[in-house]
Amino acid sequence: MTADTVGGVWNYALELVGALAPFGTQVTLATMGGPLSEDQRRQVGELNNLTVHESSYKLEWMENPWEDIKQAGKWLLELKNEVQPDLVHLNGLGHGDLDWGVPVVTVVHSCVLSWWRAVKGEEAPKEWDRYKETVTRSLQAADMVIAPTQAMMNQAESLYGPFKARTVIYNGRAQDSYRFGKKEPFVFSMGRVWDEAKNISMLAHIASDLSWPVYIAGDEKHPATGKSVELENVHFLGQLTEKEVVDWLSRASIYALPAKYEPFGLTMLEAAMSGCALVVGKTESQAEIWGNAARYVNPESADELRDTINGLIKDEFVRNIMGCRAVKRSHGYTADPMGQDYDHVYRQLMQSSVAI
Repeated sequence: MTADTVGGVWNYALELVGALAPFGTQVTLATMGGPLSEDQRRQVGELNNLTVHESSYKLEWMENPWEDIKQAGKWLLELKNEVQPDLVHLNGLGHGDLDWGVPVVTVVHSCVLSWWRAVKGEEAPKEWDRYKETVTRSLQAADMVIAPTQAMMNQAESLYGPFKARTVIYNGRAQDSYRFGKKEPFVFSMGRVWDEAKNISMLAHIASDLSWPVYIAGDEKHPATGKSVELENVHFLGQLTEKEVVDWLSRASIYALPAKYEPFGLTMLEAAMSGCALVVGKTESQAEIWGNAARYVNPESADELRDTINGLIKDEFVRNIMGCRAVKRSHGYTADPMGQDYDHVYRQLMQSSVAI
């Protein structure tokens, strides 16, 4: 399995590895994008069915990554020959067309072209043509393409399809990792602050118009450019450990992420499992996941975001109802069903390849 160390894919991958343990699945994880943090190393140490091989090769969405993509491909094939896996699970979009010799699953967690449409409101410029060609080859070569929502699958197929086979498997988190604590009067948000899609800067912009303080956690430094984003009017917490995230979410009354683009959104799921009232950007994928268990805002409207959050701050009754709805809805996105679904796909593919 491949995973990068700079985003939500890391949490998804470790959760999945843990969920696959009951099926006797051993996972070799090849990491790219940057070195593991101390907290990530601790997480790895807690999983008995996991071996990690690290690298710092650039990811396909980073600036001029093509030599790194090529070298990473060589490294991955060497690793494959050493490990002799029954199946390859790729969480990146650059290596599906390598000569793997075993069934290949590729998961489209997100992509630059759909990000560009959602965030910029236009098609990606010509400099992304090589990216599109690489991702199209990679996805069309995979034996199975998986997306975390139907909305993401529809976008991926329209941009890069057709695929040999496809299915949707919702992401999941371990329900017992999060707790519904005594709620306190503050708004919380977390994510890649540098990513325009998360739209966290708009939350910071309206924070001074809220009667509660706003706390934001995450990485403000862009991994490719090194530039940091400055946030106004908020308490910025920086990168939190997993344990610290659990604590903040258990106490937060409202979780707000007015994202313009969020193909799944693990942080929303973690907040829902913690009983926060959710305020999220109105996108097709979020409506698919949360139904009536979230309040939706136009990601372009700071006024709507401010009014929606202030409405929840003023109305404790509605806030509590929304928190309870979020918890109930989160029960549909737990780690065990995710592990079962992936195990089913893996076994089907392995049986098909043996039959051939």
